[in-house]
Amino acid sequence: MPSPDSFLRQLSSKEGWKSTSKRWGGGGGGGGGGGWGASLKEMEGMYNGGGGENGMFVMKKKRVMVVVDEKTHSKHAMMWALTHVTNKGDILTLLHIVSSSSSENSLSPQLATSLGSLCKACKPEVEVEALVIQGPKMATVISQVKKLDVSVLVLGQKKPSSFLNCLCLKSSTEEFVEQCINCLECLTIGVRKQSNGVSGYLISTRWHKNFWLLA
Repeated sequence: MPSPDSFLRQLSSKEGWKSTSKRWGGGGGGGGGGGWGASLKEMEGMYNGGGGENGMFVMKKKRVMVVVDEKTHSKHAMMWALTHVTNKGDILTLLHIVSSSSSENSLSPQLATSLGSLCKACKPEVEVEALVIQGPKMATVISQVKKLDVSVLVLGQKKPSSFLNCLCLKSSTEEFVEQCINCLECLTIGVRKQSNGVSGYLISTRWHKNFWLLA
């Protein structure tokens, strides 16, 4: 559950889009968890830090953003980001984008707030922020990634439709994830949880597609 000192932070409205947000502060016990995981570090060849004294590797605080909605695959991506990417002291931003054509009631932070509470309960040492923004999806992601200086963007993917595969077509979700991976400067990761009794996740980045991560 959110701590008593949680607060709402209104985002800048210079883009002309409506928004609301909520943040749960850091603190609480527990270690930083598995962090990136060696396999993901090797896969990307990237480290979120620099050389420290005596050549020791030093991790830096980073902001991890996950685009969430009511669909199951986005929640799987959220939990994967929480357990595999965030470390103690990091900021996990949950971004719920509402269509520009949606009504005022669609801006309710209920979904993002409940997911934020779940993340904070699972990993209290990570700071969690929930944002609800009304606007075009791709433009909103680009704007918030730049504005918040996001280090890692995690996007949920679902199993491709067999029908669309036969026609050599892609779903709107697949196209959105690919566009983010190819266009954004930050490390962008598409995550799909395996199904049919197969464990692990399929990870897609600019350098790898459907990389099987057993975790």
